[in-house]
Amino acid sequence: MTRLTRFAVAPLHSMTRRLADVASARVAPDLVVTGARVLSTYSERIHANREVWITGGRVAAVKPAGTAKKAWSGVATYDAASGIIAPGLVDPHIHIESSMVTACAYAEAALLNGTTTIFCDSHEIGNVMDVAGVEAMLEDAREAPLSIFLTVPSTVPATSAELETAGGDLTPDKIAGLFDRWPEAVALGEKMDFVPVTMGDERSHAILAAALKRGRPVSGHVYGREFVAAYAASGVTDTHEAIDRDIADDLLDAGVWVFLRGGPPTTPWHSLPQAIRTITELGASHKRTAVCTDDRDADDLLLFGLDWVVREAVKAGMSPEQAWSMGSLHGATRFGMEGDIGGLGGGRRADLVLMDDNLKPQCTWYGGELVVEHRKITPRLDQALSQRYQYPKAAYATVKLPEKMKLTPELPAKACTVNAIKTALPGITLIHEKVAIEPAKDWPSLFARYGLCFVTVVERHGKSAGNVAYGLLKDFGLKRGAVASSVGHDSHNIIVAGTNEGDMQVAIAAIKEHQGAVCVVADGKVRALVPLPIAGLLSDKRVTEVAEEVKVLKKEWAEAGCTIPYMGFNLIPLSVIPEIRITDKGLVLVPQMELAPLFE
Repeated sequence: MTRLTRFAVAPLHSMTRRLADVASARVAPDLVVTGARVLSTYSERIHANREVWITGGRVAAVKPAGTAKKAWSGVATYDAASGIIAPGLVDPHIHIESSMVTACAYAEAALLNGTTTIFCDSHEIGNVMDVAGVEAMLEDAREAPLSIFLTVPSTVPATSAELETAGGDLTPDKIAGLFDRWPEAVALGEKMDFVPVTMGDERSHAILAAALKRGRPVSGHVYGREFVAAYAASGVTDTHEAIDRDIADDLLDAGVWVFLRGGPPTTPWHSLPQAIRTITELGASHKRTAVCTDDRDADDLLLFGLDWVVREAVKAGMSPEQAWSMGSLHGATRFGMEGDIGGLGGGRRADLVLMDDNLKPQCTWYGGELVVEHRKITPRLDQALSQRYQYPKAAYATVKLPEKMKLTPELPAKACTVNAIKTALPGITLIHEKVAIEPAKDWPSLFARYGLCFVTVVERHGKSAGNVAYGLLKDFGLKRGAVASSVGHDSHNIIVAGTNEGDMQVAIAAIKEHQGAVCVVADGKVRALVPLPIAGLLSDKRVTEVAEEVKVLKKEWAEAGCTIPYMGFNLIPLSVIPEIRITDKGLVLVPQMELAPLFE
């Protein structure tokens, strides 16, 4: 039996005669999905009483229901029972690593939610393992029952060696090599260092040039309307970081595609309701907007897929036809693939979704193969998911820590000012708060007085003498123990917050033992842990198993009192977002890009 990957469907140039024969009713199709209402993303209409003719994993034609039965007897059919048939969803911007599963495992959740194509930026594994990590994920993607394309990581490390220690360093030459070796490398990933880009930084623009001179589009990541003009002038033509109506409006007029990011409301990145107002309030066209998910953990990936984001767009004022087009055809168009995916025109891949009137997927066909039926994966998909890619041994040995390290600073002996990191929902930006403190007899009494707890970053790539940087979080709410993660964006050093040295040490030891994890510790015991042995980022289990582990983690995280979710916690070392961050080199002020002392 043919392996269920995107390569199972032959390229269009080799199938045109066959498809023409089927569309002209000279040859019978392999499968007819009949009795459907067909959602056309081209005309943004729903047509009643239609059927889709499929051959060789591609759409041959869309015909009036019953046409095939009149022409042939014995053709394989699937009764859509008046449900809505639409093209599979196309997610134009995601990070597989955020789901904490491999590309092969990611496919299960994506297909359950009607997503058949994704464009991923694998900068997380690039930050840990350099080119070798990106190429391992590309090999993983080739074996997945999902169409996965790469937007090549553009900002590894996110800043510089002076401000943080990363495991990878993707130079312009390395990025050019990825484009030249891998046909799946279709664009440059989000250029997160938007301040250096707009200021004309030489390395940043050399990376842009590596993509632009190869005809590859450039994806972006920008905050602040004052940066839009220079950013667009630098060749950036999409972003998923439009957080409100006005910057979204500026971006569209500057020629930048806007990917409306729908994050579960409990996370820091649900910006769609505000950014979509450029369309619903200011009258902008939706033709250069798409919807995306960006980041999902395994639990949220199953519950809040791209189909959920499409429904959020409907709630925000778009018609169902417009919203589904923004979730399929528009993403395909942005990357120049509308001739293959994103619609049900003749010759397109037979990536289909059968859904109910609420736009909730019930069945999914991938390349003409039924992979989800009545919200459950089919035996064909189950078999494909059992043959996952095996990452190289080096990927299982990326947490390199010294034998001993101190995780907490010395208690100040006299009055001073703390450069504290204040957390507040939704948790993307962090507030730089100067806290004047008086001497205290011990840390617990000082914490109680000022609403503080420890936060420490430990370099884990074995590239320093074991850098350890200390900080203090304000209003994080941690009542007891410690929480820790090896997914400290973007250099992916270990971040641990705690109320005492002992529990923080237990958390670090657990991460070292599993070669990566996110965990909650209290009273010297690990209360919840999601092991991430691949690059300290990914589990090697099925997505459903990891989702159950994440549910337990979230419960314990909340019981520990943390005021921002663990995915927001992982952003605390992300040194390109204002106002203050902590890396293994210390406290970083943004956008000044300067180091600051903990105590003044």
